[in-house]
Amino acid sequence: MTSYVLTVDAGVRDLRAADHLLHELAAGLVLPEGWFGCTHLVRGDRPRVALSLALPSEPLLRATQERLTAQGHQVSDGAPDATGRAVIYPGAESLTGTLTIAELLARSAIERVTVLGTSGQPPSDVPLVTRDHVRPQWQGGELVLTAMPAVGGTLVPFEVPDPTPCCADH
Repeated sequence: MTSYVLTVDAGVRDLRAADHLLHELAAGLVLPEGWFGCTHLVRGDRPRVALSLALPSEPLLRATQERLTAQGHQVSDGAPDATGRAVIYPGAESLTGTLTIAELLARSAIERVTVLGTSGQPPSDVPLVTRDHVRPQWQGGELVLTAMPAVGGTLVPFEVPDPTPCCADH
């Protein structure tokens, strides 16, 4: 599938707020199945999190761009980079509870799972405790979930759903 991508730069400064905004935009736009909503860390003099929407057709891209611009969003063509963190993607809503790696790959657009500190992919029957928060990233044109070992021979996604803010105890 060829996709058409646009970037929304809403000046959001953290991932949780960016995830929320992506879901809010998705609800308002009523997009068809098969699109991707990603976050991108933008560095430089004004660090922030930009959003990208990858849509299945150019007419849908233009219509979405017009609606977002009319809502006051800063919108541009293309993605900020090639390594977006996928928040909305085909099958994301079905990745809840505990699944085997095979189930995760069969139910979603995720193409590969890697485990920190190991080479190769984990066996397909290894359980992954999703914590209902699965955020794969684009790597070399593939949607890849990074996981880490957990209790009882299971895996968990590397990104935790509710991270402790830096310096929370100060």
